Amino acid sequence: MDRLAIVLAVISGSSIAGAAVIAALALGYYSWVSIAICVAIGAIFAWPTGRMISRRIKRNDPEWNPRHKPGDFGVVPPADAPEN
Repeated sequence: MDRLAIVLAVISGSSIAGAAVIAALALGYYSWVSIAICVAIGAIFAWPTGRMISRRIKRNDPEWNPRHKPGDFGVVPPADAPEN
């Protein structure tokens, strides 16, 4: 897990949930249940899309050079750890 993926997960999760809410409202679903379902969809897809975008950015960056193996720092990396 890297810090870029965490930031991208927050951004992509809110974007996915927002798009789902707009689609639900456009289709005429105005209940709180439909909004809750859209929020759940955003929460479910947030981490996989954030991780996918982070990997794609790092794979396409010619200047990217990781200095350690992924997972060396555990689940949450320390603030002074290099990005993986």
